[in-house]
Amino acid sequence: MSSSNNSEEILRIPPWLRIKLPQGENFSSTAGLVADLNLNTVCQSAKCPNKWECFSRNVATFLIMGAVCTRNCAYCNITPGRPAPLEPDEPDRVAEAAARLELRHVVVTSVTRDDLPDGGAAHFAATIRAVRARMPRCTVEVLIPDFQGDEAALATVLAAGPDVLNHNLETVPDLYPAIRPKANYRQSLELLERSKRLRPETPVKSGIMVGLGEHDEQVLAVLDDLAAMGCDIVTIGQYMRPSREHPPVRRYVEPELFDRYAEEGRGRGIRHVFSAPLVRSSYNAAQFVGK
Repeated sequence: MSSSNNSEEILRIPPWLRIKLPQGENFSSTAGLVADLNLNTVCQSAKCPNKWECFSRNVATFLIMGAVCTRNCAYCNITPGRPAPLEPDEPDRVAEAAARLELRHVVVTSVTRDDLPDGGAAHFAATIRAVRARMPRCTVEVLIPDFQGDEAALATVLAAGPDVLNHNLETVPDLYPAIRPKANYRQSLELLERSKRLRPETPVKSGIMVGLGEHDEQVLAVLDDLAAMGCDIVTIGQYMRPSREHPPVRRYVEPELFDRYAEEGRGRGIRHVFSAPLVRSSYNAAQFVGK
């Protein structure tokens, strides 16, 4: 397996990362609905490369608690700064959007809210309950921040009964100081371990990006860690530079190597490993869980 490219040159985007623009009317109707209900989506805020496809299929990952983050991770396109107060009716608006889109699987994530005593855990729980009340047959996946290691905050989210608990490690431990300076790899791993302990029946999910300067051996070490704590679902995708203000792409990983990552993960006992250049945390999430 190859090691990372440490060159500072700007690499050309390879053909397997070219994105097809949407066909039909669903894209504009989904975007219009999100705007009408004054909601944020990670699809738009984080410039997800799959936004066109997902919106065209009436799929969106809802971004709650505003569009301003208290952290400033180097890879992220979400605006850092001082967030606005929480909007108490936001959970109901998310449920309304999910109902109008006739979703069978809802993904809810958030900015990191280190300004809140519980990191926004109660708001996550309220959103899960609102969706369930409006759409009892719909499954709900939450992609949560680390809550600064607060086990009580994690327990609050789990008590609301999400169908999948996701928290991304994002990158390999050695890159945390440069890429996630306000986060801690071990703290994130412990959150996943606690989730399995507190609610064993809830599948635990995590994901990383490649192309930030990691070596393949480091990717495999992350898979070792996730397998050891019993992670059920892992996603691995290509880092895409949102702008010239963000870290450059150090390498574009070829599809065959993504296939190798998936084989290595499954060989370590991880049930589901979704590894491909355009894989993101919530891309095609509905196929992972069902009722």
